Amino acid sequence: VSWTDCQEFCVKAGLRLPTETEWEYACRAGTNTKYYWGDSINDDYLWYSNNSGSTTHPVGQKKSNGFGLYDISGNVWEWCADWYGVYSSSSLDAVPSGSQTNPVGPGSGQGRVLRGGSWNVVDYGNRSAGRYWDFPTNRSYFSGFRCVQDSK
Repeated sequence: VSWTDCQEFCVKAGLRLPTETEWEYACRAGTNTKYYWGDSINDDYLWYSNNSGSTTHPVGQKKSNGFGLYDISGNVWEWCADWYGVYSSSSLDAVPSGSQTNPVGPGSGQGRVLRGGSWNVVDYGNRSAGRYWDFPTNRSYFSGFRCVQDSK
C-alpha cells in the first residue's frame, strides 16, 4: 500500500498514522537496546531476509514486544505520518543529534518515513532505530501500516 492509501484508510476509520517518534516509542516498549528484545537478532521476534522465505506472514506468529505489539520489527515496513528527514550520516539511524523530547520531522519533503524493517531486509535494518523512506504514492510488497488513536 502507499502512504496515501494508508492515510485515506486511517481518516475513514477516525484514526491516524503514528508520527515517527510515536512509532519508535511503541516499538522500543521501554527498552534502549538495538532491538526491543536485546542487542542481537533473534528469529523468535521477526520475519526478515534470513527466515521469511521472501514473503510476508500473518501477524502474530512471532513474539510480541513489551507493549504486546506484534510484528513491529520485520514483516513489512510501516508508514509513519512524518516527512523523511536526515538525522545523521546513516539513512538507518533515527537518533537526532542532541537531546530532544518528542521531536517532529520536517514540515515538507519528497518522501514519507517507513519504520520497522521488512521480510526482505537484513537484520540491521530491522533495529528499533531502523528507518527508510519512499514517495507517498509508491506501493510495494514490503510496506504496510498500523493506525493509532489519540488518547481521550
